[in-house]
Formats: sequence, structure tokens, C-alpha cells
Amino acid sequence: MIIRIQSSDGTKRIELSNNDTVATLFKRVEDMFQLKDSSWQLYQDRNKKGLLKNVRQKLKAAKLNHGDMLYLVSSNGASSRPSSSQSQESQNVVEDPIDLQLWKEDGRIKQSKSAAGIFKIDDLPTEPWDELYLKGKEIKFMSFHAYMRQQTAGVDKGKYFKLENFRAACKMSANGTKHSVVDLPSAVTLNRQKYRHIDNIMFENRDIVDRFLNFWRVSGHQRMGYLYGRYTQHSEVPLGIKAEVCAIYEPPQDSSVNSLQFHDDPMQIVVDEIATKLGLVKVGWIITDLIAQDRSKGTVKNFRNSETHFLTAEECITAAYLQNKHLNSCRLASNGKYGSKFTTVVVSGDKDYQISFEGYQVSNQGMSLVADDCLIPTIDAPELGYVRESSPELFVADVYYKEKDDYGNEVTKLARPLPLEYLLLDVPTAFSRESQFTCSNSISEFPACNRDAVGQVQSLSALSKYLSQFPADKFVDALSDFHVLVYLATNDTISLKDEMGILLDAVRNHDNNLATHWSQSASWSTLQELMRHSNEAIGHHHSDAHSMDAEMREAIERSLQMQ
Repeated sequence: MIIRIQSSDGTKRIELSNNDTVATLFKRVEDMFQLKDSSWQLYQDRNKKGLLKNVRQKLKAAKLNHGDMLYLVSSNGASSRPSSSQSQESQNVVEDPIDLQLWKEDGRIKQSKSAAGIFKIDDLPTEPWDELYLKGKEIKFMSFHAYMRQQTAGVDKGKYFKLENFRAACKMSANGTKHSVVDLPSAVTLNRQKYRHIDNIMFENRDIVDRFLNFWRVSGHQRMGYLYGRYTQHSEVPLGIKAEVCAIYEPPQDSSVNSLQFHDDPMQIVVDEIATKLGLVKVGWIITDLIAQDRSKGTVKNFRNSETHFLTAEECITAAYLQNKHLNSCRLASNGKYGSKFTTVVVSGDKDYQISFEGYQVSNQGMSLVADDCLIPTIDAPELGYVRESSPELFVADVYYKEKDDYGNEVTKLARPLPLEYLLLDVPTAFSRESQFTCSNSISEFPACNRDAVGQVQSLSALSKYLSQFPADKFVDALSDFHVLVYLATNDTISLKDEMGILLDAVRNHDNNLATHWSQSASWSTLQELMRHSNEAIGHHHSDAHSMDAEMREAIERSLQMQ
């Protein structure tokens, strides 16, 4: 059996057998919490009631059962000392800057004073999780920080509260070793999540998305991209977080009208490094599901709605997989990680047959199911998932969910199958009213990455043509394009990855003087010479590939000799 021990420093689980005694339990608690004296006690009630005595009595005889919670308190009223490993784990939690900022916020909503100047009960500040306030503002979910404040707002200030992820499966040993019941996860009933980690997704300008959609307009094939941006405070949701999208990077992928498959990206590390130096992080991913209805009117088909599905099973599982790769650091989590800020944006047709952008996140319980490899798609119903059945290789606990029947009664059902909307939280998605251009520009576009299939190829000649459209006083605007920066860092002819520090600072601060100073470097001069030679080579229609390669090598050598 498993007995949970809760202290102000968190909850720990102790695995025992039915034949163990209470004295064994006390010894295990003493070792786990590193208690060096006897000035501590275990209670069966949080309010120091039901004192458990250290006796050689079997656990069942002491009325202790699997899953029971005991409360560890020292005799002088203080909590047990945390172990060194626990203290270190708590100190090693490095939260995102937006989280550190929100922890400093009061969070309560101040009410406007009455006209007569008389203080009323209604004038008291409203808590950020207040249901009536959120409903009045048409906010479907409270923010994650509001949820954490709610859980730590009691008399004990959340002294015993910890966020924990559940286990839904356990891998069985290949050698046939038997597992104790205490090693196996218990059955779980899913709950609809009341909060979300991200409360709004905002594209800082329409050009970013328009450029992304051009691939579909040209080819009719679907497209996927990663969203890079920043997290800021969302003023319209108490203690809310907004994901501001500044760029879309498109990794290598194969697609058709009805399918999409993306592959491992050898440039991903470099792309992430560039984003980091620009002050950006990967905030989500975006996919298209567009089928033209009437090209003359610009309309698209609508097949994602409450009657069909919002995300397919494959999309939901992939979204949860990506969220698990981008876990959220949290000081209240027992292991320092809980949930994710990673978002999903689907571009499809709405009820008016116009292109719409819908944002989603998979619930934390959905993430756990995918992390344990429990959730799989159904064969013929995209809106349904299926929780695996146990096999010799994998033990899967029973997973249930609740829904109302035709008579309004709540019934519990086994999640085979499972309506995927049970795991989804919708996130409002919009465009900034005032366009910003952190790492893009409104003047011209350089070919996006990995679009060779539609004839949009990144090359020195394409870069030369692109740069020629910018005057000298707009040099920083030219190099503020995220795809340009990635090309400079990864092109095969001459990579500038290790020499782009000053340039990235210039782009981040939009400093044209600093960008101009960087352009005087030897590497940029070499690249300019290569671009000039590339343009000349294109003009020689009778040059074969070998002679062009030889001329290119000679140009590089001449440029290096001149420096």
C-alpha cells in the first residue's frame, strides 16, 4: 500500500506492505524526512487530531489503508525539516520571468468607490478567481496564477499544498519480474481543468501569418510552423499570461492537401539560439487545415465545429507531446515542473467560410496520459481518443471521465473511447491592434525556410535581391527578418553563426547604427563579395555547374586574401 505523508515542505509517498507495522512506518518517515530526534508526530487529521502512536501494530489494525494521508508536525508546532535533496530541488526551480513578475502582483481586482464616498461590502477587492467576476467578463477559465493563489489562500496559506502529476501507466519488466500492487498506478477519474496556463495568443502583426499562409495559397498543401515570441502579462484576465508571437519558423516537412508530416530538424538548435539572443522563446506551434471552397471569393470549407471536432486525435496527442517537451517551471510543483505554456493554433475555416485562427492547450491530465503513452487515436472518429488496455509490456490504470446523460444525471464512463474535447482548453487568438515588427518587416520578404518544394529557395542571389530593396538607413530593418537571420547562421557557403552577436543585439534593440557597425566586419564583406559574384554567375547562361562552383571558390579565396 501507499501512505502519503504531508508536511509544509511537500507531500511524499511511502510504499509499505500489508504486513508492515506502524513502527515500520515511523522508521520510514524518519529516514525519508531525515528526522534526527523524536520531537515530531503523525496525525490522521490536518487539525492535529487522531494522533498516531509508534507501536508494533499492523497497519490494517491501526485502520490505515492504501492512499491514506498523514500529517507530519513537530512537537513545538513547526514542520519537519526538509531533506537536503528536497531543499536543493526547491532552490533549483527557475521560473520564467513572467511568473516571477506575477508572483509580485497582488492580483485582487479593485472596485470603484461609490459616488457617496460611503464604504460598502461591495467595495472590497475581488479575488482573481472569483467566478461571478470572471463570468461577468466572459472569461471561461481562470489563469494558472489565480488558481495557485486560490489554493494557497486558506488559513494555512497553502502550507500543505503541492501540485502533482498523476501516473496512468507503468512499464513492466522485460524479464518477467512481478510488480507489487504499490508499484502500479491507481484508477483515475479525469476532471475538466478550471484554469489555463496561457490566457491569450496574439500575433504582433498580420504579415507574419500572411507570409505563413502563402505556402498554402501557392501549393494547396497544409503547413506547420513553430511560434517564437515572448510571454507578457494579459491585462484583461486577472494574473493572466499572453503569448505574443513575433515569428514563425517552418521546419522540414512533407505535406499534401490532406496530410502533414514534419521531421527532425538539424537546424533546430541554431534557430533556438538565435531566438534566445533576440529575447524570444518557442511559445507554440501552428498548423493549417484549409480547403478552398470558392477561390474567386476567397472562402474556405468549414469542417471543424462542435458537431465534428476541434482537434483530431493525432493533433491532440502531438500537442500534448510538444507541451511535455516544454514543461512549465513552478515553485508549487512537487518536482518543480507542472503543466506547460506551449500553445497550439489551428488555421481553418469558420462558420462564415472565412479563414480563422483558433488557439488551444491540452489539459495537464491529457499531458500525463500522453507522457505515459496511454492515449492513442481511434480508427474512424477523429474527435475520439482511446486509452490503451494493459499488456504484458505496459500496465495501464483504468481512466474514467464524467458526462451528463439524457436526463441530466452525471454518469462515470470508462475512457475507451474518450471525447478529446474533455482534454482541451480553448485559448483566444487575435492580432495586435498596433502592428509591431520585432523580427520581421513590412517592406519586403526573404524566402522562408524549407520551401524549396514550391520554388521559394534561399540563396545568395535571393539575399542580394532582398537587401537591394533597403536603403542604408534601413539596414537593421533588412536584417530583422527572422528567416534572414537563420539563413546567415546556417547557409553552406559561409556561416556567420559565431559572429552574429552584435547583429542580434542590434536587431533586438532596433539599433541601425550598431547594425551598420557590424556590416563593416570582414565576414560581411566576404558575403557581399559572394553575393555580387552570385548575381554575375546567374547572368552567364552558358556556364555549367562545375565552372560556377570553381568561380565561387575563387571568389571566396580572393575575398579572404583581400582582408
